[in-house]
Amino acid sequence: MSVALLFSPQGSQAVGMGRELAEAYPAAAAVFASADETLGWSVSHLAWHGPQERLDHTRQTQPCLITASIAGLAALEAATALQGGLRPSLVAGHSVGEYAALVAAGVLSFPDALRLAALRGSLMADAHVPGGMVAVIGLDRRAVAEVVAQAGLADDLTMANDNAPGQVVISGTTEALAAIAAPLSAAGARRSIPLRVSGPFHSPMMAPVGDRLAAAFASIAWRDADPPLVSNVSAEPVRDAAQIRVLLARQVSSPVEWVRSVRRMAADGVDTFVECGPGGALAGMVRRIVPDARALTVSDLATLTATVEALAGTLAGTAA
Repeated sequence: MSVALLFSPQGSQAVGMGRELAEAYPAAAAVFASADETLGWSVSHLAWHGPQERLDHTRQTQPCLITASIAGLAALEAATALQGGLRPSLVAGHSVGEYAALVAAGVLSFPDALRLAALRGSLMADAHVPGGMVAVIGLDRRAVAEVVAQAGLADDLTMANDNAPGQVVISGTTEALAAIAAPLSAAGARRSIPLRVSGPFHSPMMAPVGDRLAAAFASIAWRDADPPLVSNVSAEPVRDAAQIRVLLARQVSSPVEWVRSVRRMAADGVDTFVECGPGGALAGMVRRIVPDARALTVSDLATLTATVEALAGTLAGTAA
């Protein structure tokens, strides 16, 4: 068995995330305590008690989500310790989840990753770039690109997330997103769903945010990834810390190449994907991208228990 650890994206957040795991596992509770101390405000209270409206604000969502995801990882590591431990072959995170993946790969300390995620959330929230994002259901990436080009909107819209077959997110100006709805429907899209975001994330319009992040990266200690990180930008495994920094700065203004990333992990021998974080969205995407793979989740006690049982007897043999 070869395991990849995945870390949840923005949009997965929900009031109560991580609370059960923190109450059951001291290691998970310690992650939340560290987050509260690092940022100087109660990440744990907002994640566990809400309100949802505040948790959905980008500047709060991103550090809360990273904390819940790493708490899930801490609980998983504690729960599997007696079975030989979990040694993933690869790690990956979707969008802000990549910051949690960097912690799992040993590239960043949790406090440093948390500070960067909080900065990323604040910069994105304060960018004041007019626009948004729409999830297109029922068309693949190529079909969406063709509709956008035929509508003459290629300068105003871009593919932001290639999440799964038939699930693409586009990003761009408010006017262009409104104008493309009818052509997408005419081309066979089942639904076009506006996302609750404050700007056109993962588009070239967010490049100034990437520049600000790159400047902040200089003051952080970075280490090579072990295991390798599969980058959102390149969809390739990366170990070198300097290369990771460059790709991470580009990530906020580049498409999330999730389909390619999952297929690359599967091609490298990964047959079991474990998502740490709330919601299970990535596990669902994996099932659509590589239906023969096993997709597991760690978001609460029930899913943790099911995942540990599914992995029982094979953990000691996982490859580093």
